[in-house]
Amino acid sequence: MAPNEVESELHGLFVRGQAGDAAAYHAFLRRLGAHLRAYLARRLFGWPDEVEDLVQECLLAMHNQRHTYQPDQPLTAWVQAIARHKMIDLLRSKAAREALHDPLDDELPVFAQSQEEAGDARRDLEGLLQTLPDRHRLPIVHVKLEGRSVAETAQLTGMSESAVKVGIHRGLKALAAKLGRAVS
Repeated sequence: MAPNEVESELHGLFVRGQAGDAAAYHAFLRRLGAHLRAYLARRLFGWPDEVEDLVQECLLAMHNQRHTYQPDQPLTAWVQAIARHKMIDLLRSKAAREALHDPLDDELPVFAQSQEEAGDARRDLEGLLQTLPDRHRLPIVHVKLEGRSVAETAQLTGMSESAVKVGIHRGLKALAAKLGRAVS
C-alpha cells in the first residue's frame, strides 16, 4: 500500500472513530498496530522483543492523546512523532540500565573456578535431563537451555505449542522432585 493510501485509510478510520464509530476505531487500532510494528521494527532491529511492547505503549499513548490530533494535519506524522518519543524513552531507559552494569575483568580468579564448576554443573544437568522422557527433556533443552521460542520448539519437535509448555512444566517439576525441592 502506498504511503498516501495508508494515510488516507488511517485518517478516515480515525476520524470516523472520533465521531463515535466503534468498529472504525477498532479497525484503525488494528491497522495502526501493523503500521507501527513495521515502523518500529525497522528502527529497533537489534531489539525485536521490544517492538511489540513499544507498539502497545504507542497505541495506548495515541488513544489517551487522541483529543490532541488536529484533523487537518497528516495522521501518520502525528503517529510517528508519538512513536519516536516512545522509542527515545525506551533507548534512554536502556542506556540508564546499561550504565549500572560494570564490566567484569576476565582475569579475575573467580572465572577460572567458575569455568570448572560450570563444566561440572553442565555434566550434572545433562545427566539429570537424560532421566526424563523426550516429551519433557526436549522442550526444556530447546526453550530453557538453547533459548528457542515455544513456537520454534514445537515446529522442531513436532509437538504442539501447548505440549511444549506442558513438557517444560512437568519436566522441571520432575527434576525438582529428583533434587528434593518442591516446585509451585
